[in-house]
Amino acid sequence: MKRIALWEAKHPKIVIAIAIALVIPSIIGFIMTRVNYDIMSYLPDSVESVQGEEILDQTFNNASMSIIVVEKSNARYVAALKEEIEKMDAVSSVIWVNSLADISIPQDVLPDALKDIFYSKSSDSTMMLVQYKYAGSSAETMQTIKNIKTLLSKNAFISGVSAIVEDTKELSDKEAPIYIVLAIVVALVAMSFMMESWLQPFIVLAALGIAIIYNMGTNVFKGEISFITQSIAAILQLGVTMDYSVFLIDRYNEEKLKTPMREEAMANAVTKSFTALIGSSLTTIFGFLALCFMTFTLGLDIGLVMAKGVVFGILTVVLILPELVLIFEDTMNKYKHKSFLPHFEKLNNFVFKYKAVFAVLFVLLLIPAYLLQSKVDLYYSMDKALPQDLISIQGLYKMKNEFQMASTQFVIIDDSIDSGKLTKLENEIENLDGVSSVLSYNKVIGPAIPDDIVPDKILDICKKDGKQLIMVNSVYESASDELNSQIDKMTAIIKSYDPNAIVTGEGAITKDMIVTTNRDFNVTAMLSLIAIFILLAVTFKSISLPVLLILSIELAIWINLSISKLLGAEVSFVGPTVINCIQLGATVDYAVLLTTRFREELHSGLDKKEAILKAANAAERSVFQSAVVFFVATFAVYLVCNISIVKGICSLLARGSVISAASIVFFLMPLLYIFEGVISKTTFGWAKGKKAASVNTENIAKEENQNA
Repeated sequence: MKRIALWEAKHPKIVIAIAIALVIPSIIGFIMTRVNYDIMSYLPDSVESVQGEEILDQTFNNASMSIIVVEKSNARYVAALKEEIEKMDAVSSVIWVNSLADISIPQDVLPDALKDIFYSKSSDSTMMLVQYKYAGSSAETMQTIKNIKTLLSKNAFISGVSAIVEDTKELSDKEAPIYIVLAIVVALVAMSFMMESWLQPFIVLAALGIAIIYNMGTNVFKGEISFITQSIAAILQLGVTMDYSVFLIDRYNEEKLKTPMREEAMANAVTKSFTALIGSSLTTIFGFLALCFMTFTLGLDIGLVMAKGVVFGILTVVLILPELVLIFEDTMNKYKHKSFLPHFEKLNNFVFKYKAVFAVLFVLLLIPAYLLQSKVDLYYSMDKALPQDLISIQGLYKMKNEFQMASTQFVIIDDSIDSGKLTKLENEIENLDGVSSVLSYNKVIGPAIPDDIVPDKILDICKKDGKQLIMVNSVYESASDELNSQIDKMTAIIKSYDPNAIVTGEGAITKDMIVTTNRDFNVTAMLSLIAIFILLAVTFKSISLPVLLILSIELAIWINLSISKLLGAEVSFVGPTVINCIQLGATVDYAVLLTTRFREELHSGLDKKEAILKAANAAERSVFQSAVVFFVATFAVYLVCNISIVKGICSLLARGSVISAASIVFFLMPLLYIFEGVISKTTFGWAKGKKAASVNTENIAKEENQNA
């Protein structure tokens, strides 16, 4: 490693030229990486509602569907709008009243089944169903929905899962670049005051920026990433790898005092830093990789991208940042200034004075914080994740208020069941609490009319390939307890007629998503704990230290989530899972830094009190610097973000970085001092340096006595 580092230090321009050259294919890869805006697509294929969506897609061309609500408009306008939409290449069918009855028939004369579906109770509004040929989040469907929006008058609205996905795409594409620029600007401002040169933050961000481009560019090998990952990956990578850069530069400044040659000093800094950086980054990588074990594969998406981002961060810190520092060192020195980082001596003396109080407070907070965070209110519906003025959200509320269609489910059932049993099944579903209407072939066409004389266009909507489709509308919203109970009862009814029947649709998929992610949360939380515990146990050769370090960060996580509960704020269903893994993995470094420094000071011969205070004073400057950058970058995005899922994650991350840093200062520092005796007995090599220092002290005393 030393030979490689020395060669790089002597040829910085060659290394930088190669690094810049690799940026070009990375940018191309970033452009070619598809972004997935459909959260529900990350459910596993083994889930029955997902299998139902596949049947809707392959058999009925109905997996992606939009609903258009038109207020206070005449039938001719609606018919003309329907005709224009039908002309679009990606549209498979448009269903309105005139698909099943002549438009000349007065509304009052239409069958109740048609009136209940296509007209509001007040008859002021009508709606039509638009089915697409492609998947709900495909580029073709997204573009078609965009085209449909241009046809709508001010009293017409489009909604449904696909329309919400398209609005999400439009909003995310517009805001994501703003997040990155804003995070970089506020990070630059924060670092400018904390570092000792006005130019140094630009050098650090240049290296980390290259790492971010490499990471986002190599996502092309995955094929696609989620819009959530795209929105937060760069900010997270910046926040969790910033301290690696600071650590290397500080080490270089130390080595320059020992070695007159700059190149050799940098090579020594890289060599000595590399092992420490690898050890430090592994906790973060393990935290991210725990997300990859979620069956809800959004976790795999975020976890893999972020773990890869940390690896690129380490590589650029040891391969690219040294060269940038060597090239621009004279300029950095020219713009040196005093660091505005605070000193922590008074705070640490205060904490040490009341160490027993803080230790007791730590123990007292554990159980209530754990219980409170487990009761945080979660939301699963995308309508709560987007601004209320979007056309898809307005359309959704029109459907709820005017058509009593808060959610729509689809029942896929065997077409061989006779009409009498189907009528009985439909009546049982209609009688369920909260069901507002049922649309089926049996109800609209009737059993008396043979299929042979029904136009194929009409027949394909409801009956195809031996399966029949029934649409069930509910007044209950997706993810509500009422709808989940209704779906359970509906499933029991249809299974009694056809054991292979399936209930699918937004509500059914959301219900399965709740079950899946609740299980995933427990699994990933446990995996991240076990992985990081083992890593810390191996690193420190200790049984007790991993317990103290992990508990100090876990308490910070529980307090973070508990605050959301106390404030009455709903959190996105992905929030707790992501935060548990990311906050633990990213901020346990703070705990490792303090503990390592405490051990070093003990080994240098200081007593417990001097060692813990000196370690805290030194380590907390690095902790503070890292936490501040993490905080300002995520909090800035929180302030401007209009996508609630991203906004909520950034809020939790910003708050979590501050709480984790505070937990290290107020809880871990006293705990390390109080339990030092236990740590010494349960940690291999912990007391070795102390004994050596003690022997040296005794020898010096003996020599002084002899001389006297």
